[in-house]
Amino acid sequence: MEKQDQRNFLIAMALMVAFVFGYQKVFMEPAQKRFEAQQAAIKADEQTGMSATELSTVPAIAATRTVEEAVSGPGRVKFEGDSVDGSIRLAGSRLDDLSLRKHYLTVEKTQEVRLFRPEDAEFGYFATFYWADGSSLVAGRNSPWVQVGLGKLTTTTPITLRLETPGLTIDRKISVDANYMFSFEDTLTNTGDTARSVRAIGSVERHGAYKDFLEVTDPGSAGEGGLAHMGLMGVVDGDLRMKKYKPLLALKNIDGETSEGTFPSTEGGWWGLTDKYWMGSLVPQQDRPFNGIVNKKSIAVGGPLEVRTESEAITLAPGASETVGNRIFAGAKRFEVLQAYQNEDGIPRMVDAIDWGWAFFLTKPFFYVLEYLASKLNSFGWAILAFTVLIKLPLVPLFNQSYKSMAKMKKLQEPMKELNERFAADPQRKQQEIMKLYKQEGANPIGGCVPILFTIPIFYALYKTLYVTLEMRHTPFLFLRDLSAPDPTAIGNLFGLLPWAAADVKAVPVIGIIIGVGILPLLYGLTMASLQSLNPAPTDKTQKLVIQAMPIVFTFVFGGFAAGLVLYWVWSNILSFAQQYFIMRRNGVDTELGKTISRLLGRESKPET
Repeated sequence: MEKQDQRNFLIAMALMVAFVFGYQKVFMEPAQKRFEAQQAAIKADEQTGMSATELSTVPAIAATRTVEEAVSGPGRVKFEGDSVDGSIRLAGSRLDDLSLRKHYLTVEKTQEVRLFRPEDAEFGYFATFYWADGSSLVAGRNSPWVQVGLGKLTTTTPITLRLETPGLTIDRKISVDANYMFSFEDTLTNTGDTARSVRAIGSVERHGAYKDFLEVTDPGSAGEGGLAHMGLMGVVDGDLRMKKYKPLLALKNIDGETSEGTFPSTEGGWWGLTDKYWMGSLVPQQDRPFNGIVNKKSIAVGGPLEVRTESEAITLAPGASETVGNRIFAGAKRFEVLQAYQNEDGIPRMVDAIDWGWAFFLTKPFFYVLEYLASKLNSFGWAILAFTVLIKLPLVPLFNQSYKSMAKMKKLQEPMKELNERFAADPQRKQQEIMKLYKQEGANPIGGCVPILFTIPIFYALYKTLYVTLEMRHTPFLFLRDLSAPDPTAIGNLFGLLPWAAADVKAVPVIGIIIGVGILPLLYGLTMASLQSLNPAPTDKTQKLVIQAMPIVFTFVFGGFAAGLVLYWVWSNILSFAQQYFIMRRNGVDTELGKTISRLLGRESKPET
């Protein structure tokens, strides 16, 4: 190798090594640094007469107890639905203890995902509906609700809470459906001598550092990239409004916000906080106008993150009663569940709680097909393999033309080598002769690149689909325990034979990125290298070496991807290799595979004609 080529090669390899280790540092290693401990604040002894303005500046509460301690005391009503369980705090009629019965922290399924948590426990997270009369809360944060009757809340047995205040009595009937929707049906009775004008204020409130919260509800999600939207999400007047946690807490502007800091809606909608797979959101009565609000005053003074809805006021004459129905969604963003709320309950764009992204015109159809195939094949893994075939079928003619073009280019390698040597001193003449050769043989040097225009969007859309949808989470396939997680095998644990977790192997400094590579990423590198062997090699030596090194680089890169995505890509490479090999042999082009087989069989390879 010439000195210039040696230098270029070393530079290229250094850049690739830097890329690999940079990727490891930025994306594959979870960001484990914890935010500074949330500031302690003195808890105010709120009364029922607390003003609505004061609600905006409630300080963050220091975590003084464990969740178990916080929910074990009196003053609670237990609930047990088909999909959720927990308890409601009577003080404030607050939904602040909720776990998801069908979803677990790990694949071992030993501990349910806990979504809502009491305010004085770590990562307090809760929701409720208050009532305000003008600037004063008549049903506030710690209002003394009492249960009417006995018993716990179940899917078939609602409960009733009552709050009696001077001049106003509220009877709240709480029910929960088979999934994740709680209904708060409030009957307000004016027991005074004058008319009352009151309005419902929905609140979803979260305490503590958001990344730490993400880590305890879905281990590993805090250190992942930003492909899935996590933060404010809601629909007002048919428009989807979103803001990620970091800019939200930095008080950045939000699209659609009025000068008063509100998001008005006259056509129904919902408003809340979403994580990758879970969401807590307010669903005000859909036939009443409401405003979505982000409590920026609370954020500005170091208080909790709160999003609110304020519905249009109702006026009650003395002795009059009126019933208002509001709802709270607290659970998993399963597509079929969200679709039912949208289609059957009329909650607008509820399926868009799943972050389909800018390529929604691809991600949504991809998910529909995958979900259908999974239901027919009883396996999400087999659904991915079948989906790969369906995706490639319409592109067969395009790829055939591309592979024919590459076959012609591969046949021209020797003539082009001769032209390079013959006209080395005359680049202009060399280019003219090469173009003449292309025209004579009907070859197109960029013909093989056309399919990339289709495969890259498909790859992104599928990556997005598998990443943001809950249905692949903790789904096993063959030796894989979770298709949404990286390959659990590794070179360092002899691909699962040794009792060391792949994550522990990958965490080994420096060499972890090498010995942490699993079976699927290795298969990807092997299939990528096999595909490259069918393509015409670059004439430039340095470029050739860089291209040959790419399968090694991408083996490490794909080591951090979800196993379901790598499974798709490995199978796609295998199908592409078979198709390209067949086309090249039909066009009389020998391949490295053919030569290898011939050497093993002790005879020369003869291309088909």
